Amino acid sequence: QLQASGGGLVQAGGSLRLSCAASGRIFSSYVMAWFRQAPGKERVFVASTRWSGADTHYADSVKGRFTISRDNAKNTVYLQMNSLKPEDTAVYYCAADRGAIIRTTPGPYDYWGQGTQVTVSS
Repeated sequence: QLQASGGGLVQAGGSLRLSCAASGRIFSSYVMAWFRQAPGKERVFVASTRWSGADTHYADSVKGRFTISRDNAKNTVYLQMNSLKPEDTAVYYCAADRGAIIRTTPGPYDYWGQGTQVTVSS
């Protein structure tokens, strides 16, 4: 249902853009989000948006550096990551939640992509 791509290896200060293509049962009312999980750590919230583009939210650690956006015609959500830091290194997951409330914990999300590795070297 969700296919994430765009990860890779980048130097600190560089940029990457992640993509998440949604298909099938992911409808326009779903909240779309990005989470990340570093080795040995819990999966944590990064950013979220509604398909309408309104009501975006960001983790404090990425505010001003990351931007979540969507292309409704392509059923795709993006995460533009600028000024990357080594601490941004993680597997990034896109997720979809059919609920009406934007939530920042992974439990309520109904669908998950397979994850894409982002590695930032110092």
